[in-house]
Formats: sequence, structure tokens, C-alpha cells
Amino acid sequence: MKNTLWTLLAETNVFDATAMPGIHPIIGQLLWNRGLRTEQEARAFLEPSYERDIHSPFLFRHMQRTVDRLHAAILNKELIIVHGDYDADGISASAILTHTLRTLGANVDGFIPHREFDGYGVKITTIDTLAARGAKVIITCDCGISNAPEITHANTLGIDVIVTDHHAIPATLPEAYAILHPKVEGETYPDHTLSGGGVAFKLMQGLMQDPPTRALLPPHINPDHFQKWQLDLVAISSVADMVPLVGETRTLVYFGCKVLGKTKRHGLRALLARDKIIASDTGSSVPITPQIIGFKIAPRINAAGRMDHGKYAFEMLLAETPEEGQRLADQLYQHNTDRQKLTETIVKEAHAKIKRDELDKHASLVVSGEGWPAGLVGLIASRLKEKYYKPTFVIGINDDRIVGSGRSITEWNMIAAMQTRPDLFTKFGGHPQACGFSLADVAAIEPFAKAMHAIADAQVEKIQELIPTVLIDARVPLDDLNWEVLEHLQKFEPFGIGNPEPIFLTEDLSIVGSQHVGTEDKHLRLMIKHNSPSIKKMMGFGLGEHLPDLAPGKKINGVYNFSCNEWNGTKELQFKLQDFRIVT
Repeated sequence: MKNTLWTLLAETNVFDATAMPGIHPIIGQLLWNRGLRTEQEARAFLEPSYERDIHSPFLFRHMQRTVDRLHAAILNKELIIVHGDYDADGISASAILTHTLRTLGANVDGFIPHREFDGYGVKITTIDTLAARGAKVIITCDCGISNAPEITHANTLGIDVIVTDHHAIPATLPEAYAILHPKVEGETYPDHTLSGGGVAFKLMQGLMQDPPTRALLPPHINPDHFQKWQLDLVAISSVADMVPLVGETRTLVYFGCKVLGKTKRHGLRALLARDKIIASDTGSSVPITPQIIGFKIAPRINAAGRMDHGKYAFEMLLAETPEEGQRLADQLYQHNTDRQKLTETIVKEAHAKIKRDELDKHASLVVSGEGWPAGLVGLIASRLKEKYYKPTFVIGINDDRIVGSGRSITEWNMIAAMQTRPDLFTKFGGHPQACGFSLADVAAIEPFAKAMHAIADAQVEKIQELIPTVLIDARVPLDDLNWEVLEHLQKFEPFGIGNPEPIFLTEDLSIVGSQHVGTEDKHLRLMIKHNSPSIKKMMGFGLGEHLPDLAPGKKINGVYNFSCNEWNGTKELQFKLQDFRIVT
């Protein structure tokens, strides 16, 4: 039993059944919980349409200006540099635009910064290096909006910078040639949920839909087909960067998952084959979901930047032969294995520091360590945040490089707090729930910690009483969840931020059997029944320690997900226990 607060979403405001006659009550409740009130809204949600739901890229106020500049650069053979970020979002965005510009015949090259030596965003030294190479246009991907001084420097060198980004808006916008960012004040683009890869995708669409530019395509390239084949990377970028899967992004990810299962990218196919997501001999694919992206694909792409250099993941996505794709996919797979082992070691060290030095006595948590790689501090911050349920900053000390990353709880806007004290950082950026930053030296860690503690202590009331909230979609009899409901429920996919997998509550579940499963007894399997003789299996992943509380004969109130489990060609209804309360 976890330390959580259960909140049952409204049971009285059920989706109006008159809007969709015959709708199942459970499905109606789920639609209502997601803010849908009319048949038109419900149909658009349940049946995504690429033609209906994807906005014109030219709704961006700077899109035509951007396309015109790139068209001229292509014709004049000017060197275009696609400057990405080192995570799965930035790498995917960079691959989309580099591949597109190469297909259009541009003189283009990609630049992925090194996480530790270059850091996040655009650096003046990088601008100087690219200028020396003859760059005339730089396109930033998933970065750039916070780089006003650097972009001003590029302007003085005669380089036009086009910013494509989606991160938090700084106090001062850069004086870029053009800015494609859905959240900039005055922006006319209607959807604000796009990832960095999503914004890059819109620029790709702009190039493909602009008549003079699409005329530059080789005769064998169909521009409409080309656009849709880029959706595989949009799905990866959106899930990896945890943007809300609502609105246009939901549609992009919905179709992106389908394209990902058929991807033509040699490196991605090799990566998916290693995890048996794509069968290397037949080319068939299991259904790709955001969960597969989040737990299998994105970590391996991110591992390149965390353990070595993000450019290897970038090269994998652009590999031109199966052999090159296989080599780079194998390299990323090994990086991820090494990353997993090192992360476990550092998390244990961090826990020991927190306990020894009583670092968890404030509303925020700040922990630092010698030799903690810059590429892993974000993962460690995420793990610690889940454990302590506090906004968490983790800082790695590597010689004179002091690099940190933060992960926040829903109750606290992390980046807004940091923006009140820009004097603390040499560089910072991010989202309300996640950030990255650099400090001048080791001596700057204590002032930073004190400042964040003071802000969090003042803003997050009763922090010691804050516990995670489980939002429950519906209270249901267990036997009501059947194959018919599951068929409707699958239309709610893809699940993710903004559209979580539904959680159900059933009270007075009777336990008729329980046992450990998995290595080190981490998981458990319950045999349960509810108001009928029918016995069902319920899995509790990560709940193995609670087996003594769940002996046969006990009754529980359980909250759980409901899905289909496929194994060796067989299908069965699956109930995944998330939390429980003992009924006394």
C-alpha cells in the first residue's frame, strides 16, 4: 500500500448519452473526464484524422519567411547547419530537418552538442566554429529560444539563425532571423503542445508544401508521402519529451506510432529488432505504443548523449545502409546497458547522502556528487523525485564543470522559480516540470540550494503533508470490464501526458490467491473475485514487498489499469494493480 491520496473524478457529470446514443457508461465517463462534451469532440478524440486534425504549417507567423530563406540557401548552396540538442527530442528534430534538407539538395550538416563539454543550447564558441566552416544559416532544434546573446553574436558574423523550439519563454527573446515556437507571445499557431520534433516536423511540412521548394525534390520523391514517413521521429520526440498527448500532438503520435512500426530508417529498424519489436526476418511489428517508445526506444537514443555523444544517435537515425544502422544501433544498445548499471550505483549513493546529511528536510531536494556524469543527473533527479515526492535538483561535479538537472512535482513550477534568480546560473532552461542548468563552480552549489529551498518552502504549503494523488476515472464492478469495454478503451490510445491510461476503482475485492513473481520477488500476482464466482488475475508490478498484506481471504479496495496482455499468440484481459487499501 503506497502513501497516496485517491481522488475519484466526478461521477455525476457523465458524458451526455444523448450526444452519442448507446455509448457505454464507462466510456462516457472517460470521455467526460477528458473534457469532451459533444459528439464532434468525442469523435475527433476517438477517431484521429490526419487530414482533419493537422494544422497548416503556414499558421506559424514566421513560416513563410523561414521557408523562403531556406529555399534561397538551397539554390545558392549556402552551408546550412542544423543545431540540435543531445536528447531524444532534439536528436529526432535534427534528423527530420537534416534528412529533409538533404533530400531537397541542400548543402547541410548537423551539429549535436556534447552534453558535458558543450552543455545545453547554443554557445558562442560553437557559433565561431560554424562561422569558420562557412555557415550562412543555422537552424536550432529543441533549443535556441534562451540564447539571445549567442544569436546576436551570430548576426554580427553574417549568419541567419532560425529558431525552432518549444521550451519556456525567457524574459528576452533572441533577435533571430525567424522564430518557430508555439508559445511565443503573439504567435498565431493554434496548438501549443508540440515537442521540439513536432516544431521541426511543421518546418519540414512548410518546405514540402511550398510550391517553389517542393519543386526542388527529385522526381521519385512524393512530397505527401515524404511528410508522413517523418512521423516516426515525431512520435519518439513527443513521448520522450513528455509533452501533452492532446490536440494536434495526439494525432501526430497516433499516426507516428503506426509509421514507426514500418519505419524505413535502417538504424531504427535494427534497434527495434534487438528488442523484438520488429522481427528482423519478416519485418512484422508488434503494435508500437508510447509505452514502448518511453521504455525501449527513447532510453536507447538518450543513452548516446548520456554515456558518450548524442551525435551517434543522430547518425543512427540517418544511417544510409543496413550495416551502418546495425553498427550504430548495437553501440546505443550497449550505451544503454552501461547507463542502467551506473544509474543504479549513483542512485544508491544519492540515497545515502540524503539520509546522512538530512537533505530532505526542505520543500525541495538538492543533492550533488563528485564524478556524477552530466548525462545521468536528470535520470537520478527523476528517481529521487519519485521516491521523496519533492522538486529535486541533482548536480554532478566533474572538475570545473558543475552541471545539474531538475525534476519537479505537479504542485511546483520549477523553471519559474529558477527564472526569479538568473544570477545563480551560468546557463539554465527547461519546462515547469524539468530543467537543466550549469553553475560557475563548486562554491555556487550552496547558494543555489539555499535559494531553491527558500522559494520552495514559501510556495509549497505544508510540503511534509504533500503526497502523490491517484486520479481515478471510474468506480466499477470488476466484471463490467470485459472485451467489449476493452475494444472501446483501445480507441483512447495513445496514452501519455494529458491523456493518461484510465485508472479504475473496485471496492471489496476478495483475494483467493497470491504469490511473488519475477526476479528478486519484485512483483506479485493476485487471484481475485468480486461479487461473482468468476476469478481473475491481477498483477502488481513493483508491489512484491506487500505480499504479506495480501494473503488469501483478505479484502482490498484496488485501483488498477485494464488492458490486454498478449503472450505467445494468446490474449487475455489484464488488470494491473497500482495501489490498494486493506478492507477491515
